[in-house]
Amino acid sequence: MKHIISFAKKAISLLVIATCFIHASASSQKVHFQESKVVPAAQGMVEISVNKDKGYDVDISILHLASPQRLQPAEKTYIIWMDTERNGTKNLGEMQSKDGFLSNTLKATMKTTTPFRPTRIFITAEDVPAISNPHGQQVLTTATFN
Repeated sequence: MKHIISFAKKAISLLVIATCFIHASASSQKVHFQESKVVPAAQGMVEISVNKDKGYDVDISILHLASPQRLQPAEKTYIIWMDTERNGTKNLGEMQSKDGFLSNTLKATMKTTTPFRPTRIFITAEDVPAISNPHGQQVLTTATFN
């Protein structure tokens, strides 16, 4: 009888772990940035996942993003923005490169966490990073997602 109870406990534990794994992987969404007319070579992806605190982890990676000083008009930095379901547009911060701002390989990344449910991610070229609303030209955007 003890073996049956022990086996049942193990089976239930495995079922709970499998359910959590399925739920965690189902709550992750990958969205690609749309082709940019401003920086046509740029390619990128956003991965959004629900974390254990019921917030949202946002992982952004971009390739071939030219320096903002090379844009017309030239700007100083790229800012990542998030449209939210109920809380308007939020500044997620300045785009960071792997090895200094937009390294020789032109790779840039950002990882952040937000309590707000994102519905779209976009990047603008700006003169300053500490702004509450986008003013510069939009460089990359995702489509609206669920």
